Amino acid sequence: MAYDLEEQEQIDALKAWWKQYGNLVTWVLIIALGAYSAWSGWKYYERRQAAQASQLYEEMHKAIAAKDNALVQRAAADMKDKFGRTTYAQMAGMIASRVAYEAGDIKATKEQLEWVAANAIDDEYKALAKIRLAGILLDEKAYDEGLKLVSGDYPEAFASLVADRKGDILVAQEKIDDARAAYQLALDKADPKDPARQLIQLKLDGIGGAPAAKPAA
Repeated sequence: MAYDLEEQEQIDALKAWWKQYGNLVTWVLIIALGAYSAWSGWKYYERRQAAQASQLYEEMHKAIAAKDNALVQRAAADMKDKFGRTTYAQMAGMIASRVAYEAGDIKATKEQLEWVAANAIDDEYKALAKIRLAGILLDEKAYDEGLKLVSGDYPEAFASLVADRKGDILVAQEKIDDARAAYQLALDKADPKDPARQLIQLKLDGIGGAPAAKPAA
C-alpha cells in the first residue's frame, strides 16, 4: 500500500508539473524539430545547388574547348543567375574573364571581373579579380580607377601582386618615386622562390633602382 501511495504521489507530482510546464515543453520540441527540419532542408538544397552548378560548369568547359566565347559567357551568366552563391560561380567568372580577354572581348572581361570582385564568396577570388581588373584599367589608361582597386585591404598572400600592379600604374602616371617604393614593397613581400621577383626587379631597375633611403630622424 505504501508503495502504491508513493507511486500515486509521483504521478500526481508529474501531472502537476506537466500542467505547469507542458505547453512550454511542447513548444520547445516543436521549435527544435522545426529548426532541425529547416537545417536538413537547407543542406539538401545546398547539395542540390552544388550538383547542378557542377553540371553547368562542365558544360562551360566544353564551350572553352570549342573556343566558343559567346557560349562561355552565356554559361557564366547562367551560373551567376542560378548559382551565384556557390564556389562554381566565382570560378566560372574568372575563367570566363580569361576566355573573353583571349577573344579580344574586353567589355565581357571587365564585366566578369567586376562581378567576381563584388560577389565572390572567397576573399582570394575577390582579390585576384581586382588585381586583374586593375590591369585592364591600366591598358585603358584609367589610372585613377585602377589605383582605387589596388588601394584597399587585401589578404596578405596578395601583397606582392598588389604592390606590383600599383607600381605599373604609377609608372604610367610618371610618378616614378612612388613607383619605386611600390616595386620595392612588391619585392619585399614576394616569396624568395617566386619567379616573378626577377620581373619585378627588372621593372625596378628600369626606373632607376631602389627608392632613396629616408634620412635618419
